[in-house]
Amino acid sequence: MLESFFNYLQFEKRYSTHTLTAYSIDLSQFEEYTSTTYETQKLETIEYPIIRSWIISLAEQKLSAKSIHRKVSSVRAYYKYLMRHKLIDKDPTVKIRTPKIPKRLPIYAKEAEMNTVLDAVPNMQEDTFEGVRDKLVIELLYGTGMRLTELIGLEDKDIDLHNQVVKVMGKGNKQRLIPLHNQLVAAIVKYRTIKSQAFPDNNNVAFVVTNKSLKAYPIFINRIVKKNLNLIPTLEKKSPHVLRHSFATNLLNKGADLNAIKELLGHSSLAATQVYTHNSLGKLKQIFDQAHPKAEQKS
Repeated sequence: MLESFFNYLQFEKRYSTHTLTAYSIDLSQFEEYTSTTYETQKLETIEYPIIRSWIISLAEQKLSAKSIHRKVSSVRAYYKYLMRHKLIDKDPTVKIRTPKIPKRLPIYAKEAEMNTVLDAVPNMQEDTFEGVRDKLVIELLYGTGMRLTELIGLEDKDIDLHNQVVKVMGKGNKQRLIPLHNQLVAAIVKYRTIKSQAFPDNNNVAFVVTNKSLKAYPIFINRIVKKNLNLIPTLEKKSPHVLRHSFATNLLNKGADLNAIKELLGHSSLAATQVYTHNSLGKLKQIFDQAHPKAEQKS
């Protein structure tokens, strides 16, 4: 039964390899718990008290609320699949309640900090392939808000300089178009020129490539981002997703519409985008203090 469930996730839902691996681990651990603790061999016969007992055991192992929530989500998805295909009569996860996940505000770099990074990307002034490529990676992630996987999946044909847009393949194989500002267009033109000079016989369709003209991979991009974000010593985290957060937060601080940011980020719901409003409260208060006639004036 599990095999057909994973086929469904892979070929119908088109989940990523990372997500499929997480589901597999979670369900294997759940299956092991039920078999060793309750000697239950078939997950299709599991009832609510057993699942509740399993969640309690996870909490006793000091797992974080986020980890427990993800594991329960995997199990829920499996039983929903069984219900949808009428393989069970009752969903044992209906009454399940998971620990509340504490809200964490996105970590982001301020506009002035990002300007410092972009002005100081090593080797850019030397016009080396590595320097131009590294700066473009930072520019693309910060200038479009695209995800790491979306950047790696880019092909040359996805860049439309005439209309100044880039086409990205988001979660669930959903495509979206993201505008390119003039500075980013110039960086892309420069990168394409030096890339063709460095690798004249290159047949790789990947847009971002390594120093050996191979398709970029997650660890490779993470190294580039971390190296350059180290220029901001106060930044708690240094990853491609920080640049995505910076893109969204700085747009919101500039007055961009939340729904527009949602579309640019490729979020399926506005709730996922609203987390950035918390980071903008300080900016809103500053505007309030400066503009409201009744705001207390600082001496």
